[in-house]
Amino acid sequence: MKKLALLILLMMIFQSSVFSRPVVFNDDGKFGLKDENGNIVVKAEYKKLIRLGESGWIIQKGSKFGIMNDEGKILVEPKYNRADRVLGKFAKLTKGEKNGLFDEKGFVILPPEYSSIDLLFGGMFLTCKNYKYGVTDFNGQPILDNIFDDIYMPKPNVMIITYNGQQYEIQGVKSGEMTLPTDVASIQDSEDFKITELIQKPVTTTGYYSVTATNYLLKIFSSISPAYEQTIDELMFSQGADAASVIMKFTWLPRFPFVYVRKYCQNLAAPNNGPLSGVKTNLKKQLNI
Repeated sequence: MKKLALLILLMMIFQSSVFSRPVVFNDDGKFGLKDENGNIVVKAEYKKLIRLGESGWIIQKGSKFGIMNDEGKILVEPKYNRADRVLGKFAKLTKGEKNGLFDEKGFVILPPEYSSIDLLFGGMFLTCKNYKYGVTDFNGQPILDNIFDDIYMPKPNVMIITYNGQQYEIQGVKSGEMTLPTDVASIQDSEDFKITELIQKPVTTTGYYSVTATNYLLKIFSSISPAYEQTIDELMFSQGADAASVIMKFTWLPRFPFVYVRKYCQNLAAPNNGPLSGVKTNLKKQLNI
């Protein structure tokens, strides 16, 4: 009986917290917020209004994006050219060619100084700065500095790292997603990880190194998942407001394959991050560049 009473109490608390959140309303093509009684909390003055986490909203005013809270307080000034929602609780804001990551309260997770910020398995972000790759955790704490030519994860427990033209594989011994410790040096002595140097045999007829078709396929298909998420988010933002109503419209479906191909190519075309990056690196070695 006590358990039932506790369950009912928890459900009431949950429902009250859900219904106390303001909801989006539309007035002449602009979006604002109303409380559960229909009172206007935030005037309809935003071109787009996307829910962010439990208390935040991604806003678009004019052509610029920022973040505000449920009460309409501006947490991040709308000065960014583009916004992407990540995992429903982070906002990736872009100004020019620089990307930053913010949480629902407007706190800076990653400052706007990266050319790309993408999700990795195991609660990590892949960052790129000055064509060099690194890894941080979800709090923005660095795990791998931005000194690597390439980093990608073909599997949840496998990370391939390229440094000075040589590839290394870090494999998590345990099943599930791999999470690197902040002190990366400790993985060399840990029984939870296996590090392998991927030595590629030379091809005698050309003088270049061989790269297996399997490695190419892994690299190519590792771009599919982030491209899919980025496509959904872009099409969602193109509709204006919250996700639930967008999915029901279906007006974005004809655009999906075109946007997807564009996102996929963008993920694949980084100078040190494409399927031909190994060939380019070895060609530079041959030419002593």
